[in-house]
Amino acid sequence: MRVSIIRKAHFNAAHRLHLRGWSDEKNAEVFGLCNSPHYHGHNYDLEVKLTGETDPVTGYLMDLKDLSDIIKEEVEQRFDHKNLNLDTEEFKDLNPTTENFAFVIYQLLRARLDPKYDIKIRLWETPRNSVEYPAD
Repeated sequence: MRVSIIRKAHFNAAHRLHLRGWSDEKNAEVFGLCNSPHYHGHNYDLEVKLTGETDPVTGYLMDLKDLSDIIKEEVEQRFDHKNLNLDTEEFKDLNPTTENFAFVIYQLLRARLDPKYDIKIRLWETPRNSVEYPAD
């Protein structure tokens, strides 16, 4: 039986959208308030969706506790209450847009999860703005 399971997580992080190769004026023009040199923060919500075949014995696709632990280790402990620009290797040279952040999270989880699962993540930056990766 092919099913999907979804696990939600929540964490907080700060960032600044800024490209080093651009002038301060161009960064301000393109990124607006998100370019503040004092950074700004978000209360991120994450949904991780796994799809695949259930185990015929347990009826599980994957134990949700195990998925929760992986999300905690790879995402929450790595990014919660961090400044993405200053405190993380992943964004040392990558502009921490929500699009890039979703892709980074996907890669971290993909490396830890069995390839038999299809993975999709949705990262909510605000209650009205989210990014889904991979896109349909």
